[in-house]
Amino acid sequence: MKRRRLYTRHRLSRDAERLAWLATGLADSGSRAEDAFWEGELTVLIDKLLQANDEEAFNQALDRLYETHSRAYDELADLIEAGAETSRFDVDGEPHAGLLLALPVLAWSRYAIPTRSLPKNALSGLRAHLAAHVLADGCRFALIDYLFSPDQLPRGYGETRRLAAELWPSALQNRDYNIEAKKMPETAAFVSDVRYILAAVSVPVGRPLFRWNEPDGDREKALAQWREQGAPNLQSVMAGCAYELLLPDAYFAAWRQADREIRPYSLRAAVAYLQTVLGTPAGLLRAVIAPFYDRWLVEYRIGFALSGSDDLVHGVVWPLLGTEEETGETPAEIERILREAGVGEVILHSQRFPLEYCDDCGAPLYPNPEGESVHAEMPEGEEGPPAHLH
Repeated sequence: MKRRRLYTRHRLSRDAERLAWLATGLADSGSRAEDAFWEGELTVLIDKLLQANDEEAFNQALDRLYETHSRAYDELADLIEAGAETSRFDVDGEPHAGLLLALPVLAWSRYAIPTRSLPKNALSGLRAHLAAHVLADGCRFALIDYLFSPDQLPRGYGETRRLAAELWPSALQNRDYNIEAKKMPETAAFVSDVRYILAAVSVPVGRPLFRWNEPDGDREKALAQWREQGAPNLQSVMAGCAYELLLPDAYFAAWRQADREIRPYSLRAAVAYLQTVLGTPAGLLRAVIAPFYDRWLVEYRIGFALSGSDDLVHGVVWPLLGTEEETGETPAEIERILREAGVGEVILHSQRFPLEYCDDCGAPLYPNPEGESVHAEMPEGEEGPPAHLH
């Protein structure tokens, strides 16, 4: 995923050095003809490293380029992601392209947000509306019959590549893919979080993949129809949850979009959650916004308290993505969302807060109205998931 990386001055491996050199050549290229050379060399090397699951070479090269050549970093990240989520294969002598998709679902609940197997009726409905509103005509695809939490997704590019490879035969047969739920790792409970349904799609090379690639298609219309007609198929699965579907897209692109969209969603969810659990109108809530730093500005944290009290009852983390810290617009955006949600008082601290966590439970510490980093705890007798965002 493209995000801020920790730069290391340690010596790069031979493969990492070559990745960085090739990506720099591609970034500095002045023609499509030269681009084709660099991309071809990178694709061969990336494919070899993905098969070897050499995550360290990718990380070393990306870390170096993040600090030394931002455009080369983007080029390399794009090609690594493409190598992990796409494939080419022949079907009856005709070349086909395969793409791993993610279908993100934003959700919040005062109970646990589920991770579980998807029943056949839910899969059947999702399949019908994915084909009708999101994918282009003629696509073959497989849905995985499981609702993933972020912790349960493949870790790293190599694991993503292996999962995609397992799905291509099912996609070519238009048959869904079964995962044994008992073998899935446990996941933590959070007030608001993202859930993912994964799919693999195959289409003849040169044919459109998505509905909006077709002459009469439209991305916004596809999203509206997907939400309206796809969402009801998850009602039984998401019992006790409020949820919202995002537009299905390529695996890494959908993951990044979900990272962006969960931030405002989590703020609105926090206000709704506190009103539900505490029986308190939004106008009687206080929200405290503050920047938290490690070596640089990493995130904003928002502490929630009741009107007239400095004791925090809830907290939300707003992580910064990419180069957002350079714009300085985030605090105003957070305040706008809180005001629109009806929060009565919003306090903004401008001093630098250290990136601290509770020594006992590991939860983030949040800013209170007095400008201190403290634990957020619900009043005694109130129950719910841990009061912070994934």
